[in-house]
Amino acid sequence: MLSSTQSVNSVLAPGNLRKVHHIALNVQDMQASRYFYGTILGLHELTGDEVPATLLELVASGKVANFITPDGTILDLFGEPELSPPNPDPEKTFTRAYHLAFDIDPQLFDRALTVIRENKIAIAHGPVTRPTGRGVYFYDPDGFMIEIRCDPEAS
Repeated sequence: MLSSTQSVNSVLAPGNLRKVHHIALNVQDMQASRYFYGTILGLHELTGDEVPATLLELVASGKVANFITPDGTILDLFGEPELSPPNPDPEKTFTRAYHLAFDIDPQLFDRALTVIRENKIAIAHGPVTRPTGRGVYFYDPDGFMIEIRCDPEAS
């Protein structure tokens, strides 16, 4: 690993990386996670011809599920039934990834809060209001923190 003081021979130029292609999460209970991301959060699950050819066999066997966010980012769920975090307390961050944030229209933020509460999903932090907008943090079925956030409403 390079320190910030080491020199490098070459680097990628700003803009070379175009976008996030996909996010992959290991999940313990595939059905619970599919319900959470597909039904509660309303992400579209890829099925049939939508599934990338490289994942067809894994999806067919139930080991992988693919969702697409409204901006086109793919969320891959990989079933790992034996998976458990180093610490079962989700308040203690157990990976280098801190959370996954979804943006929502400010007019729908309160609706998102209602959905979280009606589904009895434990809220980790918030809702909070900051100069950058509003946010609420909660956990998926595997204890990975999710944020729903919105920009400040225009005055």
